[in-house]
Amino acid sequence: MFTGIVTDMGDLVAVETKGEVKTLTIATAFEAAGIDVGASIAHAGVCLTVTSVTAGGPRGTLFTVDAAPETLAITTVGGWTQGRRINLERSLKMGDELGGHMVSGHVDCTAKVVSREDLGSTTRFVFEVPEQLARFVAAKGSVALDGTSLTVNTVEGNTFSCLLIPHTLAVTTWGSVKAGDTVNFEVDLMARYAARLAEFPRA
Repeated sequence: MFTGIVTDMGDLVAVETKGEVKTLTIATAFEAAGIDVGASIAHAGVCLTVTSVTAGGPRGTLFTVDAAPETLAITTVGGWTQGRRINLERSLKMGDELGGHMVSGHVDCTAKVVSREDLGSTTRFVFEVPEQLARFVAAKGSVALDGTSLTVNTVEGNTFSCLLIPHTLAVTTWGSVKAGDTVNFEVDLMARYAARLAEFPRA
């Protein structure tokens, strides 16, 4: 589990295709000694398993993860190339502060960035998601976009908006996101289960 609070921007330093799987090598400021092989790390919201860790590289630590066909098909990972910056978050530990919301790292689909409006102190992004997932999005509710926990401001049909503060733009990849881009989208877990429960009639 994750919280949607990004703690590092990793650099994708190598991509290797092995059949239907892509192996990604990522440079990070996370300490190598604190990352176990088999650990889960969220990469722009996508939970991937660490397959190797070494000290060194341009940021201090290099680690690899494998992306399977399902991940490549429904997330932005399939289009990642060397040099890309990636929002990273280590998995939640018991006792950690839950600063965002509960995020599983299981991306539902990609969302299209319809527009970006820089307003001075904040930046408004408008997103579009498939209609079948739009029912999970509610004003003042939470969504995870590229691994970042964001509060929904407005909802209209299958589009919704979020306001980002300068700090978020500075410490995540959101500073370079523009209209026309796609980002990984995960609905709020509580909304998912509430909608499922509503499908069943009361006894």
